[in-house]
Amino acid sequence: METHRQMTDEALVSRFANGDNQAFDILLNRHKNRVYTYILLIVRNRDLAEDVFQETFMKAIVTIKQGRYVDSGKFYAWVTRIAHNLIIDIFRKERNENTISNDEFEDVDLFNNPKFSDENVEDRLVKKQVMKDVSSLVRMLPDSQKEVVVLRYYKNLSFKDIADQTGVSINTALGRMRYAVLNMRRMAEGKDLVLSF
Repeated sequence: METHRQMTDEALVSRFANGDNQAFDILLNRHKNRVYTYILLIVRNRDLAEDVFQETFMKAIVTIKQGRYVDSGKFYAWVTRIAHNLIIDIFRKERNENTISNDEFEDVDLFNNPKFSDENVEDRLVKKQVMKDVSSLVRMLPDSQKEVVVLRYYKNLSFKDIADQTGVSINTALGRMRYAVLNMRRMAEGKDLVLSF
């Protein structure tokens, strides 16, 4: 571990790309405070900052594992750019959601559109069935994946809290979540389940 701490960011990225998960833990610990502070200063909301932070490092993990990381000698700048792009996407989405143009809805009756009305009985039944299907898929996951899904989506814990509670690294918790989602999608497709309402 001590030798890892003495390595440059680029050497750690290279080690992680070749399967050394401990190398990514060092990178995360080395840069997490600066990256989180950067995000928080822009979004000014701790919950949102936590979500963006987790998504940032999830994207970093995937990019490195797919061999798409470009060795620029500036890991911190690269990971901060990922965070910045995610924040821009969030602000764009919020702006689009809060903007309604009548020009876009010429042929639509906004007052009779079910999307803008209260939930009816049918909607509630569909939602209840989807949640039941999701619960059954979660129960079929391996225990380590099931634990992460339950802690994240049912108990609303951050990946940092999940890692602390389960005694694994954040990287491992993120990986388990990724595999859980992939497994649930595969099982849903195999059972012809539609998991949206």
